[in-house]
Amino acid sequence: MRFYDGKKVFITGGSSGIGKAAAVMLAKAGASVMVAARNQERLDATVDEMRAAGGTGQIFGSISLDVRDRDAVRAAAQEAIDTLGGVDVLIVNQGYALTGYIQDMPDEAFDEMLDTNYRGHVYVTRAFLPHFMEKKSGHICLVSSMLGFFGFFGYSAYAASKHAIAGFARCLRNELVPHGVKVTLVYPPTTDTPGLEKENEDKPPETWAIEGNSECFAPEAVAESMLKGIAKGKFEVVPGFSSWAIWVAHRFAPTVTEWFIDQDLLRFTKKQTK
Repeated sequence: MRFYDGKKVFITGGSSGIGKAAAVMLAKAGASVMVAARNQERLDATVDEMRAAGGTGQIFGSISLDVRDRDAVRAAAQEAIDTLGGVDVLIVNQGYALTGYIQDMPDEAFDEMLDTNYRGHVYVTRAFLPHFMEKKSGHICLVSSMLGFFGFFGYSAYAASKHAIAGFARCLRNELVPHGVKVTLVYPPTTDTPGLEKENEDKPPETWAIEGNSECFAPEAVAESMLKGIAKGKFEVVPGFSSWAIWVAHRFAPTVTEWFIDQDLLRFTKKQTK
């Protein structure tokens, strides 16, 4: 993690889960870090952990922020740049999942997923772009999901928003080439976070049948993989060998991975009719 020594980092979704784990790791690695999220109490706890992990001369702080508010996002970006004395690495990580049957989910669920997961990524990224383009260096990391490159039962609203992040990241990477700014796109697998607990409350049984006993990763493991990927200048990062295997299989043989998903669903539905 020597890459981050002396770096200045801003992280959204930094009050819990992957964002919080990354913030503490970065503090330990010698970076100055500011985190943003809506819950100030959780943000304060993250800042306390960063201070305990970091050393003298580093800057740690937080901003209570709703990424759906474009004006607030622009103000937060300027505050972070002023407080840190510039930003070298931007990690846009906020997001959550709403699951359910396509025909039963309210219209508002699809709006919420796009507003927070996708548009929030766009607003934060665009707020920092003039800074990165002017300095002609830096790194922007966008956090999507495994469901940002494939999808299955119950995740229609969530997967659509995460696919949108992936599409945005691909265009962003190309546009920033002339400016010397690098982009990383992360596809986290199922991760043990407060968001996952909330997601599981309304998850359809068909979704559980497809997910089965899929591996659940610790946020620290995902954050470490993400930070290593950024340091190496990778565009796509898929944490975990099992996740990487699915990514490879779906990239080169999508009909095969979709067939396996369909079979899991059909086995479940047959059991329900007996």
